[in-house]
Amino acid sequence: MLTDTNNLITLAADPSGGTLGLELPPGRLVDETYQGQWPYPLLWLADTRAEPGQWSAQGPALRAADLVPVLVDVGGPAGGPEKWDLLCGNLSYPEDLGADEVLGYLWGEVREKRARREAEEPASGGTAAPFDAPWPGLAPAAGPGDDPEALAARAADTLAGAGSWLRDPRLALVSAECNADIPAACGWSGSLSHEDDPGALSAVLRSWGERFGTRVVALGADHLVLSVAAPPTTEAHAEAVAAEHAAFCPDDLVRSGHTTLRDHAVHEILGRRTWVHRWDS
Repeated sequence: MLTDTNNLITLAADPSGGTLGLELPPGRLVDETYQGQWPYPLLWLADTRAEPGQWSAQGPALRAADLVPVLVDVGGPAGGPEKWDLLCGNLSYPEDLGADEVLGYLWGEVREKRARREAEEPASGGTAAPFDAPWPGLAPAAGPGDDPEALAARAADTLAGAGSWLRDPRLALVSAECNADIPAACGWSGSLSHEDDPGALSAVLRSWGERFGTRVVALGADHLVLSVAAPPTTEAHAEAVAAEHAAFCPDDLVRSGHTTLRDHAVHEILGRRTWVHRWDS
């Protein structure tokens, strides 16, 4: 999860990152959580909007410094990460969990919640598809795809450019073992309404990174954006992945209006190079 050496500490005395081989714009370190000030910085955040090329320009030096880039959207009503109630206490280590274990548990939680609601409010519609079925298990890996790191950099450039749907994306750096561990390493709380352990989310993201070449490109107060280097290319495969999306972020299905996994798969997953997950607050 966290690297043995948190090089974000270096940026306190060297804001430009020159000693780490970086050329950073003005920025600040964030160490505030819902439990108060954390003993070490959780992320570095630029003071100004990200620009295309900014992510890839830092690439080799970031890898050498064990730092991982991500865009952080500070433009919504919730503001920046200082106000997100970062969850750094009592979280799981991603390497201790399996994606099937996490997603199966979350699927069951949603299924039970909907069953309770049906018992209390029969007119609510019951355990709507797809959660009335047992957890189907993980989808198989996709075939070879694009270079995940290069695709993530291109996606970051697009999201930082003019016309981006992100309101105010800023370049951020996190000290993490890998890209998938970004939520766990900084205690991201965007999924709090569904899952309050960012370590569990990172366990799933590790698996998606291995099977589909995903990379975390952007975080907001309630949303997570992934680039996808090897997306499913058949409807059957996409439908299997849709079950994982439904467990990971059931609000995705509600928001998209797709009541079946097949509809969600065809419209939101099949061949898609970007996956966007947004949780209700």
